[in-house]
Amino acid sequence: MSSRRSSRGNISEDEINELISKLQSLLPASSRRRGSGQASTTKLLKETCSYIKSLHREVDDLSDRLSDLMSTMDHNSPGAEIIRSILRS
Repeated sequence: MSSRRSSRGNISEDEINELISKLQSLLPASSRRRGSGQASTTKLLKETCSYIKSLHREVDDLSDRLSDLMSTMDHNSPGAEIIRSILRS
């Protein structure tokens, strides 16, 4: 592998490849694909953006569900206290 410095600053091509590999390992297994070149890197970045967006939607959905649950719960109940302690963690 080449370790030449790119025109992207002080980061080498090897370092970029390593970062891309690390990013790829963070995606769910169904999204991971091996490929080479600019096209697969572009695809990986698009998949990563989509995955982050889906995580944001999931967090929003869970937040809404938790708010709904808390609004129907007695605020002094043991269940409400458990939820509050989890949220403080």
